[in-house]
Amino acid sequence: MKPSLILTLLAAAAGLAACQPSGPTRSPAEISAHAATLKPADPRLAGLYAQACKACHAMVGTLAPQTGDREAWAPRVAKGMPVLLHDVVAGFKGMPAGGQCFACTADDDKALIRFMADQPVS
Repeated sequence: MKPSLILTLLAAAAGLAACQPSGPTRSPAEISAHAATLKPADPRLAGLYAQACKACHAMVGTLAPQTGDREAWAPRVAKGMPVLLHDVVAGFKGMPAGGQCFACTADDDKALIRFMADQPVS
């Protein structure tokens, strides 16, 4: 087989693969069940997360973006870290000021946001 034909076939296959959904859509209950299993690797952050974040970010029906749900976090991540950090500190919609994490520093808040969003936040 000619190399140009092989490249054409590979390009076509890649194009078709890009059109496919990334995976099955999960229900809110499935997303929350998955979120309930997650915790930061750092023990201190894991404790802060369990104490202040998990109650809303791993519970269906709270309207909070669920931990690890990249789709729900995407529009928030698009706003950037300064806006997200401001929303945590000041409170936003149903989230109380500080996210009720009285021991969290700004660096803790940033790390927790990145953990829950499961993607880079700049």
